[in-house]
Amino acid sequence: MPRFLTVDVNGIEPELGAPAEGRLIAGNPKFCTWNAEEAEGGLYAGIWESTPGKWRIEYDEWEFCHILSGVSIVKEEGGEARTVKAGDSFVLRPGFKGSWEVLETTRKEYVIRL
Repeated sequence: MPRFLTVDVNGIEPELGAPAEGRLIAGNPKFCTWNAEEAEGGLYAGIWESTPGKWRIEYDEWEFCHILSGVSIVKEEGGEARTVKAGDSFVLRPGFKGSWEVLETTRKEYVIRL
């Protein structure tokens, strides 16, 4: 097994989804997730994309995000709203609660560790 993995969605069948039951706030967002890596111990990496909408989020895991395209607003419960766009990188730590609002279809690279 090679030790170098290119994150490339070509040839990967996307997982289709939407906000979990009871989390939708506005709109009708649809998700596509291309998992390029799924390793033992709960490590995931790939590309995620969402159409416009807003939903509540709660993180039990650690996630690094790098926005490739689009515009979203991520707001922490009791904290400030942050606009994220192409070129922005950030980490959502376990225990993060708030909302994710996609203003323009957003695509991100992610690494998740459970």
